[in-house]
Amino acid sequence: MTLQLIKKAEEKHSLTKEELVLLLQDNSINEELFSAADRVRKKYMGDEVHLRGIIEFSNKCKQDCLYCGLRASNKNIERYRLMPDEIIDLAKKAVGYGYKTVVMQSGEDAYYTVERLQYIISTLKEFGIAVTLSLGEKTFEEYKAYKEAGADRYLLRIETTDKELYEQLDPGMFHEDRKRCLRDLKTLGYEVGTGSLVGLPGQTIESLADDILFFKEIDADMIGLGPFIPNDDTPLKGAASGDFTMSLKVMALVRLLLPDVNIPATTAMETLNKQGRIIALQSGANIVMPNVTEGDYRKMYALYPGKICVNDTPGHCVQCITGKIKSIGRTVSKSKGSRTKKNTSE
Repeated sequence: MTLQLIKKAEEKHSLTKEELVLLLQDNSINEELFSAADRVRKKYMGDEVHLRGIIEFSNKCKQDCLYCGLRASNKNIERYRLMPDEIIDLAKKAVGYGYKTVVMQSGEDAYYTVERLQYIISTLKEFGIAVTLSLGEKTFEEYKAYKEAGADRYLLRIETTDKELYEQLDPGMFHEDRKRCLRDLKTLGYEVGTGSLVGLPGQTIESLADDILFFKEIDADMIGLGPFIPNDDTPLKGAASGDFTMSLKVMALVRLLLPDVNIPATTAMETLNKQGRIIALQSGANIVMPNVTEGDYRKMYALYPGKICVNDTPGHCVQCITGKIKSIGRTVSKSKGSRTKKNTSE
């Protein structure tokens, strides 16, 4: 039964919620699931892996999400923010390493006004790269201003489509606001990235199935999935970690249902499994997002414990991941890697 469902997903790119639940529950078919996702990735995306350099430019955040080490209530973290010209300098170096996309990521830090962000974005665009933002919830007008300055993509994880769980884990935030932001970004013409944390306390298999269907419903362009990893400086410090295999299964099912989207092999995967990113690349992923922040800031952006590569240099990171990609017969792309929608109704 479940093997037939994998075949259906590979051929039709469609499953019901009930069918997704069956596949997520059945661990006897994992290898077949991962192989099918890899075949679909190869058919629609080819063997190129896109590298996107992340600049983690501020760990100050006004939000107080229970699972995040950057939460406003965490007094055990040393806070920092980079000045606009420091961000631009890091981006320039990233271009020198060969990156075609730079991802600007931060906590929700009010210091970065629309004017400051417009200056940074417009300067980065002069380098001939794609600019992705990951700055949290903003107004339609703010998103519009960033787009007009040249921003190409925006990452905003839904985290979970379970409204009650979301609002319990993200105090003071509202699920409908999150969805409004994603709609606004689509309306404005961004390539929209979203995703989930897999293994959150209180999360069900059914809600993971809902997550996958939500990504398809909104036609997301990029979907990042990773295991929940408890942080000792948060209220969820005693919770169990998310499961690597379950995270991989959700990712593989996303590839089967959304065959032409960009899917990163996330850093959190490698925190739980030292070959995590390579395994993810062989199970449907086609993107890796190395850190191009420098020095102690790499350690200070402490979303979760055990984060890999915090002692590496950006130069070492790009060499390391390039070697790993080549070791599995894949190549590093020389393009910006925008999503190209393909006919998936064959």
